[in-house]
Amino acid sequence: MAHFLRMPEPARPAAVDNANIARHLALMAAAQPAVPALKIPRGRTRTGDINYLTLTFAELDAEVAGWTARLARAGVRCGDRTLVMVRQGLPLLASVFALFRLGAVPIVIDPGMGRENFLACVRRSQPRALVGIFFARLLSRIHRAAFRSVEVRVAASGSLTGRVGPASAAEEPPMAFNAPGDLAAILFTSGSTGSPKGVCYEHGMFDAQVRLIRETYGIQPGEVDLPLLPIFALFGPALGMTTIIPEIDPRRPAALDPAKIVQAIRQENVTNSFGSPTLWRKIGDHCVQNKIALPSLRRVLCAGAAVPASLWEDSRAFLPRGKLHSPYGATEALPIASVSSTEIDSESVSGACVGWTVPEIEIKIITITDGPIVGIVDVRDHRPGEIGEIVVRGPVVTKTYDLLPDATKLAKIRGASGIWHRMGDCGYFDADGRLWFCGRKAERVETAAGTLHTEPCEQVFRRHPRAARCALIGLGERGKQVPAMVIETALKDEAEGYVLAGELRALALAHAHTAVIATFFFREKFPVDVRHNAKIHRLTLAQWATTLEARAFAPDPKH
Repeated sequence: MAHFLRMPEPARPAAVDNANIARHLALMAAAQPAVPALKIPRGRTRTGDINYLTLTFAELDAEVAGWTARLARAGVRCGDRTLVMVRQGLPLLASVFALFRLGAVPIVIDPGMGRENFLACVRRSQPRALVGIFFARLLSRIHRAAFRSVEVRVAASGSLTGRVGPASAAEEPPMAFNAPGDLAAILFTSGSTGSPKGVCYEHGMFDAQVRLIRETYGIQPGEVDLPLLPIFALFGPALGMTTIIPEIDPRRPAALDPAKIVQAIRQENVTNSFGSPTLWRKIGDHCVQNKIALPSLRRVLCAGAAVPASLWEDSRAFLPRGKLHSPYGATEALPIASVSSTEIDSESVSGACVGWTVPEIEIKIITITDGPIVGIVDVRDHRPGEIGEIVVRGPVVTKTYDLLPDATKLAKIRGASGIWHRMGDCGYFDADGRLWFCGRKAERVETAAGTLHTEPCEQVFRRHPRAARCALIGLGERGKQVPAMVIETALKDEAEGYVLAGELRALALAHAHTAVIATFFFREKFPVDVRHNAKIHRLTLAQWATTLEARAFAPDPKH
């Protein structure tokens, strides 16, 4: 008989339901045991179709039981912080749900954030256990200082389809009891405007996310999901959807082959997908160029950055029976608002409309402040049309950053009915009650004449065919900054730069809020976040613009 360390199950309070997020998989396995839960690509058939390993909900539940027993035998205990360094697909889903069942706390860090950032995140999060592929376990031995808290190492297969097999009833520990306020996981931000931070998720917050996503988008059990961000694959089983693992490298998501994604959608009749604007712009371009429609898709959820006008417009062609939606939120609070392609004015240069507040969420627009705010009673609410800082409260709003009290103090505001999160974004409500996003607070440009926000300004320049991706930056001391626009494009020579600057300056003069922008930089490739490949590192571009490598252009060569 197999032996493992069994921690005593936390005492269950009377008349209180278990909030452990892992219960959703068990419920779906009981409700639809024979329905496919997970499909992982493992090559091509002779006819060219994608060959999938398919697990039903009952089989996936059994695989999670096998992982649960294996983790317990290795010494992973209830409450243990556990760093997860496995491949997307079956190892990721099964190990994370197993950790939830044990009451352990998965720590999920983006694999492509860079070695130094990654090691800093590991060091700060202090995991007791590590579940990882061979390379991850080797890394933990090489960088001993960062991994010094790790006492237990559990091997995971390097294959997307690697299985551990089901456990016997005697082997599997009972599901841990968790209250809604118990720590469930630590997920890291992308670090687009600073160092990545660990966000503390409670079981009740995950529950609320599942509920709000289901209700907001009308998702039904039996649908088919293709998530282009690995962590979002965890929502499929909880929502009763069949999860199709995409052929994509999470370390280099922008290198995806759109033809492979389109083949998966058409072959498996995918109804739902989540991905960044950058990835869906690439997929959309492939569909438009090849006159391909995706009739099975009911909805595409596009988030991580503002959706460009061209993608909103093109989506109407390649989604003939569905809609493109943009859920607004952040790692710290998602979803809080949503908008669809039928509600967008693609000609707007007033910011990105992110739609109406979702149920159970409250949003305020307050005066922009860079320092901490103690209580919500200390802020002034802004009127419709007045740009300010976006703050939010609700059941999906996280309360703390992991072991970062100063960051928590800066991002959270106490209220009589709960914690408010400062999104770090600027925006406003219009007269109809819709929320508009104007850009990151840290990336605003403060000139002597007033404040410029990234999204309304960049919308003006994106109309130029060479400026599909551009970035507003500020040069100099805040309050006296000189605004400039960086365009992602390659120049043939200096003369072309002056001509292009003249065309961009003409666009700037056509709008009052961009008329002061007369300096332009051209750069072949922008620095962007790894997770979405959509969030531009504007502060990095501003630093680059002050170096000898950067060359500023104005319409008049004399300048």
